[in-house]
Amino acid sequence: MKKTIILPLGILLITISAFTQPVNKKQMKNEVKEAFLHAWNGYKQYAWGYDALKPLSKQGRNWYKQSLLMTPVDAFDVMKIMGLKKEAEEAKTIICEKLHFDVDMEVQNFEVSIRILAGLLSAYELDGDKRFLDLAVDLADRLIVVFNSPTGMPYRYVNLKTGKTSGPFSNPAEIGTYIIEYGVLSHHTGNPRYFDTAKKAMVKLHSLRSAIGLPGQGINVETGEWTNTESSISGGIDSYFEYMLKAAILFNDKDFRDMWQTSLAAVNRYMADTTASSFWYGRVNMNTGERTRTFYGALDAFFAGSLVLDGDLKRAAALQESNYKMWMLHGIEPEVLDYSTMQVKYPNYVLRPENIESIYYLYHFTHDEKYLRMGKDLFDNLQKYCRSEVGFTALENVITKERADDMESFFFAETLKYFYLLFEDGRSLDFDKVIFNTEAHPYKRF
Repeated sequence: MKKTIILPLGILLITISAFTQPVNKKQMKNEVKEAFLHAWNGYKQYAWGYDALKPLSKQGRNWYKQSLLMTPVDAFDVMKIMGLKKEAEEAKTIICEKLHFDVDMEVQNFEVSIRILAGLLSAYELDGDKRFLDLAVDLADRLIVVFNSPTGMPYRYVNLKTGKTSGPFSNPAEIGTYIIEYGVLSHHTGNPRYFDTAKKAMVKLHSLRSAIGLPGQGINVETGEWTNTESSISGGIDSYFEYMLKAAILFNDKDFRDMWQTSLAAVNRYMADTTASSFWYGRVNMNTGERTRTFYGALDAFFAGSLVLDGDLKRAAALQESNYKMWMLHGIEPEVLDYSTMQVKYPNYVLRPENIESIYYLYHFTHDEKYLRMGKDLFDNLQKYCRSEVGFTALENVITKERADDMESFFFAETLKYFYLLFEDGRSLDFDKVIFNTEAHPYKRF
């Protein structure tokens, strides 16, 4: 059933109260850099060599039995962008001296790829030290065996030493979020195997979309059968859509462009939704397009940035108004909101970056002061509610502001990076000459 989407006039009105005073970009840039140093110094003091800092208990934590140095790897390119030479040298030293992958432990392919593999590749491009590329090749060669399934779509887990794979029940994001990293690796090594393997998986997944053009939430990579038929732009599917468009741009690839345009048409036709004054994307049945839930959340907020990259500034601006409304509802955005009632369904906030990412994209393309104001409001509230003595902490509940004891590496790689780039006005990184992976690691456009 086709649904005609009309954007209410109210969506396009400025919903932020005060735009009379220009944002001092230099001051904001310096505040973001100070926040980065505050968080990094907390990590150095209490969690050096670990994957991440637990900022409230002031201790380190690892994802697996051995650290993969997630925070130094994720944070390195931010330091290069910010001009933090001493900190960058500290991170480079521990990465090059301590990081290795010949360890008998099972890891999640998706997270290790977008954080570690991606971070090493961006480090190589920004720094030039071949040791970063050598580490990336070693890791990719251990991970790529996940694609040895009957369909060519990857398993979720792999043992870095033995190559044993597991986890056939996956989702589109964990199947289709490798083409950027693997394509960049093919570019730097001259070996097409990485690009071809990742592309094959994406093409296969796209071929299994429903008759109306949508993927589901869950799929068996061995049989190709859908295990969950709900579709959305949210977690579990989000970066699959993101990588179609970005791969089309980065590699000038017509196949990815066609996949993106087909998918975008279906998303806009069936998921786009409006309330009295707001524009959202809800969740639907992949086969019928019928609305299943009016849920939207922190992860969905990335889509405004994708719309910008595609050239749909009107729809992107409307969606960003909703993103901002979601953040300001309780001062910090929740993980999931029911936009039909504006009631929080999942109240945690894990320092996610997608809202800031979309603001950065929109400001770059429009130079509209309102996006600087949005960014300032988000950053001020982040400082107010999430800053702790030795870093920044996630929230268990955005309504009560109860704190969690967690500072993920993507807080450096994405959240603070996008804030900094928003306010530094293109002086350190030319938006039009890079593509960001889903962890905000930038790669030069070929």
